Amino acid sequence: MKRALIGLLALGMGLSLAQQAPLKIGVVVSATGPAASLGIPERNTLVILEEQVNRRGGVAGRPVQFIIIDDASDTTQAVRATRKLIQEDGVLAIIGTTTTPASLGMIDPAAEAGIPVISLAANLEIVAPVDEKRRWIFKTPQTEQQMSTPIVQDMKANGVKTAAYIGFNDAYGEGWAKAFEAAAKEAGITVVASERFARTDTSVTGQILRILSRNPDAVLIGGSGTAPVLPQRTLKERGYKGLIYQTHGVANPDFLRVGGDNVIGTRLPAGPILVFDQLPSSFPNKNVAQSYVQQYEAKYGIGSYSTFGGHAYDAWAILRPALERALKKEQTSNLAAFRKVLRDEIEATKGVVGTHGIFTMSPTDHLGLKFQEAAVMVEVVKGESGKLEWKLVRTFR
Repeated sequence: MKRALIGLLALGMGLSLAQQAPLKIGVVVSATGPAASLGIPERNTLVILEEQVNRRGGVAGRPVQFIIIDDASDTTQAVRATRKLIQEDGVLAIIGTTTTPASLGMIDPAAEAGIPVISLAANLEIVAPVDEKRRWIFKTPQTEQQMSTPIVQDMKANGVKTAAYIGFNDAYGEGWAKAFEAAAKEAGITVVASERFARTDTSVTGQILRILSRNPDAVLIGGSGTAPVLPQRTLKERGYKGLIYQTHGVANPDFLRVGGDNVIGTRLPAGPILVFDQLPSSFPNKNVAQSYVQQYEAKYGIGSYSTFGGHAYDAWAILRPALERALKKEQTSNLAAFRKVLRDEIEATKGVVGTHGIFTMSPTDHLGLKFQEAAVMVEVVKGESGKLEWKLVRTFR
């Protein structure tokens, strides 16, 4: 009898939730195309979160519906998806997208509509300066400026005097070139070569030969996903013996799978979630990262998690309490007014512990991460089992 009563109560709660109008959140990710290794874990994470949130009663008693669109790693499709979510689906906010160029493309339609967006891409220009357009835009990944610091510190500790750079020929690569060159100059490291390649290139031999002619002590590859394996493999094939660095854009299992032995020894800055199990117990977001990884691996398999799914998790960690606060102040039926209130509540975020750090936003800071809590230095090593692994080199706290 008791079990039957509990079952009826649970059924009643489920029916009550189902009868409520859903809180529609738009999601744009790169689940296919060159950035798929980043966008897939972002999409998967939000699928987990939607199931989990609604199973526990939704937000303020209302179900959450993530309307997920794949932009195929294409800026035009990302902009088209943004307009559809705003104009046809009437979403309250948007999470996404995966890549820097596409996230930059989404700024104008979001600002025109007056809808808050939490980007999952790295470039600082997505959120800075916080002008009339970018007041609607927030993000969760660390910036190139933040992640250049650990790279340069590590180079200096390893006696690097000269370095070369090769990066994507788009906003992501240019942002990294600018940030790295500034950090290197301040540290007394001379950048002797700066090259570019396309995400879809199949050869970078010319660029690598020009870099090798300058004989740099280290090379930084400014790319994301699996595409940065190409210049690293070419460097190895041409006999380069110096240090090779990558950005946090490669912190995913597919980079190890595609790179194989060519990426052993790679050093890169990453969000602490990448090596959560190697962090000291005092690290502030270790427990959150561990909990997320356990949830993700329970659904998608051991070793399947990446830092990019963590960015999506963190976006929801910021958005959910902002939604709860906004719902106390405005009705979602008044869509324009609610979006404005929600924007204000996201900007009011304080002390939200995510998988990558602790987020505290302000009117001039729409990321809100401190470098010391949001970055660690890692190295790719071959473990005892023969599989490639991420090894924690140092933290910066």
